[in-house]
Amino acid sequence: MRTSARNQFEGTVKSVKKGAVNADVTIALKGGDVIVAQITMTSLENLGLKEGVPACAVIKSSWVSLAAGDTAPKLSTRNILPGEVTAVKNGAVNAEVVLKLAGGETIVSVITEESVKNLALSVGSKAWAIFKANTVIVAVA
Repeated sequence: MRTSARNQFEGTVKSVKKGAVNADVTIALKGGDVIVAQITMTSLENLGLKEGVPACAVIKSSWVSLAAGDTAPKLSTRNILPGEVTAVKNGAVNAEVVLKLAGGETIVSVITEESVKNLALSVGSKAWAIFKANTVIVAVA
């Protein structure tokens, strides 16, 4: 699968929690990190998602926010993944920041240059990748 989204994580459906309209799908990545996606019940059925099914979580880099520090921020956001900054590509307005997650995968975030400075992000910094469950696109082969 080829998409314009920088973040594509292959894993296995760990659990599915069904609601009247939406379902929460938890995808376990190979390194142990988990991503929660919120999708419609129609999509759940169309994709044939259930525990044990291989699936891919896709997240655009512009949908990933970052927080700095050793301690997880207290937020209502479902996906808050710890990592370490491995690269910062500065631009005129925005910067591309790459985090290596605890499980070994990398995630890319595009944030403002001002945010990079305010968070004091540089290679080796501890940071948290943050994205809402309803921004995760789920794909299957």
